[in-house]
Amino acid sequence: MTGCIRITRLLSGVLGFAGCSIGDATPIVATRPGPPPVDLGSAANYAILAKSGISAIPFSLIVGDIGISPATESLMTGFSQTRVIAYSTSQQVTGFMYAADMAAPTPAKMGAAIVDMETAYADAAGRECPDHLDDFSGLLGGNLLLPGLYKWNTRVLVMSDVTVSGGVDDLWVFQISGDLVVNYAVNFILAGGAQPKNIFWQVAGTVTLGTASRVEGIILCKTSITLNTGARINGRAFAQTSVALDKAIVTEPALQLA
Repeated sequence: MTGCIRITRLLSGVLGFAGCSIGDATPIVATRPGPPPVDLGSAANYAILAKSGISAIPFSLIVGDIGISPATESLMTGFSQTRVIAYSTSQQVTGFMYAADMAAPTPAKMGAAIVDMETAYADAAGRECPDHLDDFSGLLGGNLLLPGLYKWNTRVLVMSDVTVSGGVDDLWVFQISGDLVVNYAVNFILAGGAQPKNIFWQVAGTVTLGTASRVEGIILCKTSITLNTGARINGRAFAQTSVALDKAIVTEPALQLA
């Protein structure tokens, strides 16, 4: 089981499984490490990756590179980009834009990045033994999220600000079986040194960020990601269909550790 380590409780001389109680004995020790990081591979070189398209309503801003495959550059819309052989540039993208129909070595590079994106999604989705299961019935707001593996068998609706608190090396993996919806002007707040590069959102449904909202972390989405007007991601947006920005911002985090 990937990333699943349970330390048993010592109960008055009786060894029991973590999370279980034997009689009225008092646990002496119960501990569990946080999840290991999700390896992004070459996908870590991009702020946005998608398979079928990336669209922007100006003026959006992407800090980092973006890429699509197997879709072609014609499906990167709203950027008014300029082709430079193996990549394109845009005033809305601080890095480069890549697509499957550009000159070599871009097609192979993009193909590898998409495979790595899908592998990362499968890794995050396959994590077992969650520390938290269906917390708050999928309705978040005013919560404090400590490091660990969280799983929801429903959609997750974020109604008001949420704090993600932990150290600089702590990790969070959020598994969501349905959609992720972040309401208008809702923010994820980092505390205690928590870093966006260590927060992973695995979403089987769609991701919708409301106007002026802000999400921290790397979004691995099975379908589409939509950032409404003024929404922001401090992290990465990886979608297995499309990513749409409406005067929105995506800022890649510090480089992933090897």
